[in-house]
Amino acid sequence: MAEGRTGEDIVSEYLDQNPHLVEWVESLRGVHETNKQWHARREFFLRNMETFPTVQPGFPSPSLDRLLSLSICWANHVFLGCRYPQPVMDKIEEMAEGVVVNDAPVRKTRDEIMGKGKRTAGGGDDDSCVKRTKPGNPFKQGPPPQAPAEHQPFFNRLYKAVAWKLVSAGGFGPNLDHFEILRACTESSKESLSCVFVPLKDIPDLPAARTQKEGQVCELRCQTVYLGTGYGRDEAAARSMASKEALKAFQGRKVMVKICRRRFNGRDVEDLVLLDDQPRNPGFPPAISYPFQPEQQGDGPS
Repeated sequence: MAEGRTGEDIVSEYLDQNPHLVEWVESLRGVHETNKQWHARREFFLRNMETFPTVQPGFPSPSLDRLLSLSICWANHVFLGCRYPQPVMDKIEEMAEGVVVNDAPVRKTRDEIMGKGKRTAGGGDDDSCVKRTKPGNPFKQGPPPQAPAEHQPFFNRLYKAVAWKLVSAGGFGPNLDHFEILRACTESSKESLSCVFVPLKDIPDLPAARTQKEGQVCELRCQTVYLGTGYGRDEAAARSMASKEALKAFQGRKVMVKICRRRFNGRDVEDLVLLDDQPRNPGFPPAISYPFQPEQQGDGPS
C-alpha cells in the first residue's frame, strides 16, 4: 500500500483500486467494533496482507487466522489496554508501523492515577532526573477562575450537536449507543473524548455499596472538563454507563461549565464539571483523573 498520506486515504484508494475486496474485508469486522476501531484495524490488516502471501480473499486458511488474530491483539492493545506476551507485543508493534491512531483512549496504571511513585521533574529525558511529589503541593492549583468561561462556547456547540443527534435517534433512552452518540458529536465539534479506566476495587472514597466489587470504572472528560463516571463488568460496559451519565446533562435547556468540589486521591479538589440547568445533589463520584495538578516547584532535588 502507498505511503505519505493519511491511513484512511490510503485504505480508500486501495479499496477503490480493488473493489472485489470490499465485501470480503467488511465481513472481517467484529460486531462490537466502533467505526474508529474497525477503520484502524482494517488499515493494520491491509498493510500486512502482503507479508502473508498465502492469504486468499474469501478462503479460510491458517495464515488468514494468524493475521486476523494479530490485528485483533493490536486493536485490543490500542483501544482496550490489553497486554500480551512480549513476543506478541513486539510482533504487533512491528506490524503497526505506519498506522496512526488519533486520540486513542488514555489509560494509566494505578500508581499513576493515585499519584504515587516518581514523576519527571523537568523537560529532560534523563530517567534519573526525578522528584517525589511533596505533600500539600499533588492539589492547590486547580482550574483557573476563567476556565469555565473559556470552555463554555465549545460546550454550547456540543449541546446543539447532541440535541440534534438525540432528536434523530428518537430521544434519550436506554437502548441508545450512548458512547457512539457522544463520541460522534464530540468529533464533529473538532474535539475528542478522554476515557480513563481503573479497576473498581482500586478506587478510594467509593460508596460502601460498591466496595469490594469486581469490575471497571470509566471517567469521561473533554477539554479537561469532567462529563461522567460509569461502573461496569468490563471497560466497554463502564464506558457505556459513563456516556449515559454524561448525556443526562444535555437533557436540560442548556449546559454549564462550573468549578465544583470533588474528591481525588482522598483529598478535596476543585474540578471543572459539566452541569445542566436543573437543581441537583452537589455530590459527585470521586475523580480517577485530575488534569489540574500543579507542576513540581523548584529546580533542586527534594
